[in-house]
Amino acid sequence: MNTLRSYQANFSLAGRCALVTGSSAGLGLEIARAYAAHGAHVVLHGRHTNKLTPLADELKAAGAQVDTWEQDLADLDSLPDSYQALCQRVGTPNILVNNVGVRLRSSLQNAAWDDIEHLLHVDLLATLKLSKYAAQAMLDAQTRQGRIVTLTSIAGPLARPGDAIYPIAKQGLAGMVRALAVEFGGQGITSNGIAPGTFATESNAVLANDPVKGPLVVGRNPLGRWAKPDEIRAAAIFLASPAASYVNGHIVVVDGGFSITF
Repeated sequence: MNTLRSYQANFSLAGRCALVTGSSAGLGLEIARAYAAHGAHVVLHGRHTNKLTPLADELKAAGAQVDTWEQDLADLDSLPDSYQALCQRVGTPNILVNNVGVRLRSSLQNAAWDDIEHLLHVDLLATLKLSKYAAQAMLDAQTRQGRIVTLTSIAGPLARPGDAIYPIAKQGLAGMVRALAVEFGGQGITSNGIAPGTFATESNAVLANDPVKGPLVVGRNPLGRWAKPDEIRAAAIFLASPAASYVNGHIVVVDGGFSITF
């Protein structure tokens, strides 16, 4: 029994500080709730305090240690100073979850350049810049068990008509996962990814409710359904926990088998 308890402790996040970007809704919020339940000091992130405050209050009422970080990650110029101020205020996060992202379902031909640039700024460049500064902060704090977990997508290695920009950004993030794993792994910081499939979140509501595309998604999936948002939690906990101490540079696909069918 003691051996079992010792193994279960590998999944505890007690004593860890976890910043989850884009955690005011959707998968980011599910991950933040899971980390809080496993003992982490959670930093909720978003652009609007009025969204973050009630969520933080909810988690605190459940006994969690919670802080918030209001920052528009598309503002690349202010990002380094804002992140440094966060570290000074709450301590250096030793877990970073790169979840924030925007979606643009459009062909390259029909997409406005401003929209393309905004998506790449938020989904790729901001994530890369934050990861750079977060990793350096972990090194400066002499963190030897740092974790960077990046949400990519099954839309990275796959492509489909009318959806050109998002897969470009997500495939770039998959490359970033591997690059960070190689650069920082030897210094005690692992980098891994999670590639979600079709989750029934707010951002996918239009697709899920489409009378044609919605049933096609369900029919393509071997499990025959959309994922529930809380089904992202197990992969996120594992990759951030001591149990994943020798997992580095990998992307865990959580899609019900969607990406292995044709």
